[in-house]
Amino acid sequence: MAADFEQAIWQKINTKTKPVGALGQLEELAAQLCRIQHSLTPTLQQPALLVFAADHGLAQEGVSAYPPEVTAQMVLNFVAGGAAINCFTQQHGIQLDVIDAGVAHAFDPSLPIKHCKVAAGTASSLQQAAMTEEQLHRCQEVATELVAEQQARGCNVLGFGEMGIGNTSSAALIMHYVTGAPLEACVGRGTGLDDAGWQRKLSVLHRVREQHGALNDPENILAAVGGFEIAMISYGMEAAAKAGMVVMVDGFIATAAALLCCQRTPESRQHMVFCHQSDEDGHALMLQHLEANALLKLNMRLGEGTGCALAYPLLVSAQTFLRDMASFDSAGVSTQAEQ
Repeated sequence: MAADFEQAIWQKINTKTKPVGALGQLEELAAQLCRIQHSLTPTLQQPALLVFAADHGLAQEGVSAYPPEVTAQMVLNFVAGGAAINCFTQQHGIQLDVIDAGVAHAFDPSLPIKHCKVAAGTASSLQQAAMTEEQLHRCQEVATELVAEQQARGCNVLGFGEMGIGNTSSAALIMHYVTGAPLEACVGRGTGLDDAGWQRKLSVLHRVREQHGALNDPENILAAVGGFEIAMISYGMEAAAKAGMVVMVDGFIATAAALLCCQRTPESRQHMVFCHQSDEDGHALMLQHLEANALLKLNMRLGEGTGCALAYPLLVSAQTFLRDMASFDSAGVSTQAEQ
């Protein structure tokens, strides 16, 4: 049955009024939408983007070019509508929800954010596990609830973004543990470290690796070196995939969350659309590990879910050509063999 459906997908795509394969990666994207929705006429409804913000205890070790206070300041910028992600979600009609997963700041309860703080930042993974088992479980509960809310409003395409000073360090460690790549290949410049800053960051992460030793289980990896926002994204992706949604994956940090999600539930992978290849060192290797071909390569490394918002129109285009483009028969156009 699955083989028959796959054949039907490509029969529909290949009989559109174009040479076979002429729409390139857009054709595979259309096929993926069909598979996710088990339909030859997939539809994208009520797109949304969840941006999770949290602080990292490891940021106190000088692994970022920016101070930890910037996490809270950027959340306030999201609320004020002044960030890149505000511009792009508004441009493309995507609902934006900002979630306080664990920012070290007491936000005014009246602010239009989801107040889901697990704690005021994780512990420093250089000293101990970043989070407790109870905190990790709470991240799963929150993420599952947030995805259920989106499903209830009719959303079937959901993107995941993040904000958290120090979270490229957490993502690099996750990448190292999941892929087995050496830390030197995983550690990038994050928010713009110079050479000395990169060396300091790498040194700190080697010490974190020594502190925790070898880790294989995705829950143990998250607890040891993860962040509240990364955990919520990972569990949120899993919940969205189980709900039959299209999962839009952003850049380096979001893909680290995807690595753990796919390790827990490999079937989640088929729901994931990798929106862009980040300029952050290591992201290309992450995508290679997941056998993913990103839709965009714009040398971006901002986070916030910006890659998801920018790639979303390509999903719409894939849906649209599949639905509206004429076939050779309907248009009365001769095929190559008939000419």
